[in-house]
Amino acid sequence: MRVSAPVTREGTLGLGLHSQAQPLEGLGVPLTPGNTCWQVARADRAALFIDMADYFLAARDAMKTARRSVHLLNWAFEADTLFDPQPGEDAEDADRFGDFLKRLARERPEVDVRLLCWKSALPVAATMNFFPLRDRRFFNGSAVKFVLDGKLPLGAAHHQKMIIVDDAVAFCGGGDIAPDRWDTALHLDDDPRRERAPYASRFFDSRHEVMAVVDGEPAAALGSLFRERWRRATGEVIVASQPLPATAWPGDVSATFKGVDVGISRTSAPWAGYGAVRESEALTFAAIALAKRCIYMENQYFTSPIIAEALAARLEEDDGPEVILVSTERSPSYFDQMTMDRTRAGFIKRLERADRHGRFRAYSPVTSLGRIVIVHAKLTIIDDWLLRVGSANMNNRSTGFDTECDLAFDASRPRDAKARAAISKIRTTLLAHWLG
Repeated sequence: MRVSAPVTREGTLGLGLHSQAQPLEGLGVPLTPGNTCWQVARADRAALFIDMADYFLAARDAMKTARRSVHLLNWAFEADTLFDPQPGEDAEDADRFGDFLKRLARERPEVDVRLLCWKSALPVAATMNFFPLRDRRFFNGSAVKFVLDGKLPLGAAHHQKMIIVDDAVAFCGGGDIAPDRWDTALHLDDDPRRERAPYASRFFDSRHEVMAVVDGEPAAALGSLFRERWRRATGEVIVASQPLPATAWPGDVSATFKGVDVGISRTSAPWAGYGAVRESEALTFAAIALAKRCIYMENQYFTSPIIAEALAARLEEDDGPEVILVSTERSPSYFDQMTMDRTRAGFIKRLERADRHGRFRAYSPVTSLGRIVIVHAKLTIIDDWLLRVGSANMNNRSTGFDTECDLAFDASRPRDAKARAAISKIRTTLLAHWLG
């Protein structure tokens, strides 16, 4: 079924609407350090951004207040990305990510500004305006420490996306820094703010992303992750400072969660003496197994056969959970249409065969004019007690080959009633998002 945003098509979107009475007994332990996550840390505040318009502005606000460090990890980074694109804006006056970082590093030398980006293969770089080469030229000679990271197995990608400020506030999710990533929750057709400059009357496709921001211990942990990635890429050891109070928390952002346990789950392939890390995969299977009423997933790629089998087993149960998938109707690139889309068709057919009890639905969103919305978010909600957002797709690359990082908000304990209410509200917000 195609669901339009913001106009509603026939039918209803069954996002586990009966799951709000989730009992707490017997939930199990979704977050286990060394298995389903690297570590569990307590965030004083956390929030989610649905789509990138608000995230870009919040990231700028946080970086403006940095006192010691601004560290970025990205799959792709395009320096000319606008924080707040406006139609008819003079290019000389526009506020762009790359210029902002260079200015910050130049005017405030006490702030350590570093950007670690994947050294992508040439065919991939060609689809993103050859960002590795352009970035290298752009930052050359500036005070920004820019490095392209190619230290990984042949064919693998560094896919993590995060910004860490002072080890006190950190953003993490599925969105990279590029002009085509920006969109609002309205997904407007022919939005002049999504125009492909310098080509008039050509627009980027609408795109759905989800990012998270956390403060406190999880932010410090993500800072440690960045330093380890930097050390592996360059050999340079960055000495960690004592985390600062979360003064970098973006002022216009209200906390969705207050006092919540956050699991950090990673993926990385074995390479150069480093062992494999498959925490994201373990978390996926644990979450599927623990679900009682509803498994809701938004993802770019649903292609992993073993994840399909895990979901199919739950659908075959007499009293298992609903399974709701939201993904793009068709991939924007021809290569993905010939590979990932075909594999996803097999994934969905497997679940349809297992759906003896009518509990499976797969949806693809479209705009008011029926154009595709690219679902690039990587989000999972299990009943009303587990919310996961990050960079990992539901494919074989993200379960064991590429580097990934996901955050999981755990509200499984009786004390977490407010966090469960927040997760329920996010699920309802997504329902409203897709149905307009």
